[in-house]
Amino acid sequence: MRTHALNQSLAVLGALSLATVTLTACGGTSAASDEKVVTVYSADGLKGENGDGWYDKVFKEFEKETGIKVKYVEGGSGEMVQRAVREKSNTQADVLVTLPPFIQQADAKGLLAAYEPKGADQVDAADKAPDAKWTSVVNNYFGFIYNKKRLADPPRTWEELLDPAYEEKIQYSTPGVAGDGTAVLIKAMHDFGGKEPAMEYLKRLQTNNVGPSASTGKLAPKVDKGELLVANGDVQMNYAQSKDMPNLAIWFPAKGDGKPTSFALPYAAGLLAKAPHSENGKKLLDFLLSETAQRDVSAVGGGFAARKDIKATDANATELNGLLEGVEIFEPDWADIGTNLDTYIDAWKTATGS
Repeated sequence: MRTHALNQSLAVLGALSLATVTLTACGGTSAASDEKVVTVYSADGLKGENGDGWYDKVFKEFEKETGIKVKYVEGGSGEMVQRAVREKSNTQADVLVTLPPFIQQADAKGLLAAYEPKGADQVDAADKAPDAKWTSVVNNYFGFIYNKKRLADPPRTWEELLDPAYEEKIQYSTPGVAGDGTAVLIKAMHDFGGKEPAMEYLKRLQTNNVGPSASTGKLAPKVDKGELLVANGDVQMNYAQSKDMPNLAIWFPAKGDGKPTSFALPYAAGLLAKAPHSENGKKLLDFLLSETAQRDVSAVGGGFAARKDIKATDANATELNGLLEGVEIFEPDWADIGTNLDTYIDAWKTATGS
């Protein structure tokens, strides 16, 4: 009898232990939340083609300092946001890095949690959210590229791209999917003075346009090889790519006799709401804005430091600043773009038959 009672007691204790383990696993205090890993969803451009980009260096240093492994997933800006939207009920990533207006779109969709990284006080107010939902980690500017081997002189204006000599030699990434592709619409609407004239121009340009591309980064190799003569891009990514692609050169289209124009297109980072490794995500955001990482933005990544207290003097910084000489920098109405982005994308699809 005593043996039977003891067996019953052991069975009850075993069941209670199992229940405790099960509850722990379901309750957010599981071992997974303490896992030494952080997952980043990012727009392409900051990781080097040969493992020598800003992300490559910074992630390696972060892993060495913290012991936290970085899991990295990249794609177009819109693509990364849409992936996070699909996973909203079961968030898989911890940090989202994307270009405007997609970082604002991510915030509007409730994807981001408020967190102000260390060093964010040195980021200009225009380059971060007032409610700490996101902050720029690398500043950047929209631009175009051309093959300088095939073209002795770069095209100067939008209008020149309509020339039959560019037939099937122009390609720009897909608006609404790629951040730089969406930037084509933003710049065209600014330069042409509104949505309607911009769409009319892009409709005409379609004769020379090869077709859609989900990733802007994939266009540079085509330009370098001469498969394309002109494509869109951004200064940071294309400058970094030009180190291994000698035929790439950066330019900024003007309209008619006007000045060439561009606008800031920073890589903005935010902590995802309900991130599985939230504390690790915070540590990575702190690290991305640290003085050490920010000093490498130009020297390693070919971009512009997000922190205004970092005054880069390396050779890359000097050359990058020279690229922007004579270029008129305008500030898009991001609130309007965030609200009406779908309308602009639909107008583009209608105009181009895409």
